[in-house]
Amino acid sequence: MGAEVIAALTDSRLAANQINGSFETKDKRMERYVKIMQYLTKSFKEFTIKQIPRSKNRRADSLSKLASTCFDHLSKKVLVEVLRERSVEEWQVSTLITAGPIWMTPLVEYLQPGILPDSHDESKKTRIKAPSYALINGELYRKGFTTPWLTCIDEARGKEALRDAHAGQAGTHEGARALIGKVLRMGIYWPTVY
Repeated sequence: MGAEVIAALTDSRLAANQINGSFETKDKRMERYVKIMQYLTKSFKEFTIKQIPRSKNRRADSLSKLASTCFDHLSKKVLVEVLRERSVEEWQVSTLITAGPIWMTPLVEYLQPGILPDSHDESKKTRIKAPSYALINGELYRKGFTTPWLTCIDEARGKEALRDAHAGQAGTHEGARALIGKVLRMGIYWPTVY
């Protein structure tokens, strides 16, 4: 995500001091957590971890009290998730997509600095399409037929919008045309939406 300076706050004095190296780790499982933290923090220019007293953090205090209680007496309205496996064994990886030219790039370059593509055909297409688009505060918009402006997005965000619209609040299973109509009413556009 590009962060270079991280300040972590925790209510655990033990965890903060073990990661800082002030306390030694005696438990093997905790030693693995500390090694992973030390490995991950090397990728930042600056990393600090500080303990906040529970008196200054009510949410953490409530959470720690909940964790130390027995769950047998709780009513069915309170949901508690019990983790069966440790998180140390698995690596969590976020896939990063390299930013490259997308369908909006020629339009943005033409509308902002007036740069046209090198190809004669592509530059002609860009000039023909450009009047249907506007660049407002660095974001590309398309004039819609039924709506004033549609926010232009790339195909990856478009697929995500389709999933969100398809899931809906009730999880309806509608046809393609109804789904496309819902997406357009959401105020977003990309060329392959149709």
